[in-house]
Amino acid sequence: MTSKPTIALGDAQVGFRGRIHQLVVNGHGAATGLSGAELERRLLELGFVEGAVVELLHQGLFGGDPIAVRVADATIALRRREAMAILVETVQPA
Repeated sequence: MTSKPTIALGDAQVGFRGRIHQLVVNGHGAATGLSGAELERRLLELGFVEGAVVELLHQGLFGGDPIAVRVADATIALRRREAMAILVETVQPA
């Protein structure tokens, strides 16, 4: 079985559709002012769990921040630096 390449959701462009591979909060929590454990807890509570399908819907006009992401039938706004902790695999269109 070959593993699919992953990218950080924070690096994705509008229109990207993928599946969450894992959360990697080490080092990303400090950039958000949260501990790694707190960032991970918040992301999990919002529905960013392994296997969930995500779609990047919109980005802010200035610097592309924040981003609007659809996950589990909900639309959530995230800062790109928070989204860097979410590793995703590309989902091929049906």
